[in-house]
Amino acid sequence: MAKKKTEQRTFDDVISLLGKERFDVVRASEGATKGTAYRVTKYGCAAEIAKDTDGTVEITHRAGFLLNGQIATILDRGYQKFLKTPKLEIAATADHLRSIHHFSEEFKEATGSMSLYNESLGTTSDKYMYDRVQGRE
Repeated sequence: MAKKKTEQRTFDDVISLLGKERFDVVRASEGATKGTAYRVTKYGCAAEIAKDTDGTVEITHRAGFLLNGQIATILDRGYQKFLKTPKLEIAATADHLRSIHHFSEEFKEATGSMSLYNESLGTTSDKYMYDRVQGRE
């Protein structure tokens, strides 16, 4: 069986495809260190992308739920997941996590990013901070 080769999409192709898939795409006020970043939003979630030097897409900020205009990361404390920005932290609800998962799957499909098996099963956390292992190496 031949290995399936994935086609890398150009940045312009991705921007066009995101618009067709009803994502909102605007210039990001903060974000990428390389060039100009664009914020992609849908379902109350967002990610940021920029044009890489080879003309493809660079994801400069991973997908997360929007809280007060900032993209929150998912913090897992073992007993509960939280949405965290530099100024705010709230408990993540099932609706938050479903929105992030739905957004991430559509975003990866549009950008041509690799979809990993464990991520397709549900939302994965950005950071794990279990109380019972705190302080251990």
